[in-house]
Amino acid sequence: MKLVQTELPGVLIVEPAVFADDRGWFMESFNETRWADALSALDEPVPRRFVQDNHSCSHAGVLRGLHYQLPPHAQGKLVRVVKGSAFDVAVDLRRASPHFGRWFGVELSATNRRQLWVPEGFGHGFVALEDDTHFLYKTTDVYDKASERAIRWDDPQLAIAWPLQGGSLPLRVSDKDQAAPAFAQADTY
Repeated sequence: MKLVQTELPGVLIVEPAVFADDRGWFMESFNETRWADALSALDEPVPRRFVQDNHSCSHAGVLRGLHYQLPPHAQGKLVRVVKGSAFDVAVDLRRASPHFGRWFGVELSATNRRQLWVPEGFGHGFVALEDDTHFLYKTTDVYDKASERAIRWDDPQLAIAWPLQGGSLPLRVSDKDQAAPAFAQADTY
């Protein structure tokens, strides 16, 4: 596995080693020891162990986010797409960070097999770029309704450049995400 640092310290692109031949391909999607070794090699902190896996399926144009959980149930998320494609976003919500309010986005797809590590202290969201997009999350804490928070996906202060905004395919956002508070009013870290 290869970890690629992004412009947001702590947010990492994970590129797995893929072994292909005339039969197809094989990859190790997660290995705890290699994960810890790769993080340590970059002087990145090793997060808590993953305790919950989630799987969502979305139609093209479905936007989920921006979601996060506050302590004591903050979640780090290792995310990937196993079918279809999505534009995935992490937003720094740590008030003491010099990158507070900045975002990073990357396309994750079944074809590129990339993963994104979103540490605790970051908001997360994605938009499905294809119908039947299957998105997997490994999280470092369980879902906790009392700790759950969201920030409005189209907040002008964040100015996230969602790839389908204003395009021919309309975005579909849940009522709950549409009613999320603005970044300036959100509970952050």
